[in-house]
Amino acid sequence: MIDLESILAEWREDSEISKHQLDETSRVTPALHAKYLEYLSLTKLRLKQSEFKQKILLKEKYLYYEGKMSKEDIETRGWAYDPYEGLSATTKNFKEYYYDSDKEIQESEMKIQYLKTLIDTLTEIVNNLNWRHQTIGNMIRWRSFEAGQ
Repeated sequence: MIDLESILAEWREDSEISKHQLDETSRVTPALHAKYLEYLSLTKLRLKQSEFKQKILLKEKYLYYEGKMSKEDIETRGWAYDPYEGLSATTKNFKEYYYDSDKEIQESEMKIQYLKTLIDTLTEIVNNLNWRHQTIGNMIRWRSFEAGQ
């Protein structure tokens, strides 16, 4: 599984452009692009999968908190039989408080937000790689300028 810390560590290393090996850096750029594009594509698929799982979880939790889930289904999931812990859920705001603070819903949302952050990071890396030839070209032009050419 791809994680943010690993991606950032890899990118710290892969983003280096050696002043003395511009040709090699230019040569490996397409391979780096392919690597991070693969990470990005796989992460987008994981995000979609997590969003679909969350929709199912939200439906199940809705039924649970509305008292429309059978006792057998509740037991199968290992949830407490009384979601309101003996309190009377009389208002919509009261129910939303419990629904929004549900541990499983929060974990699902955290996973989705993590994957979105990972996608944003990978998108930035791929964009950087798309323009790497410009950086290398600028370095070459600067060297030529310094050499008086």
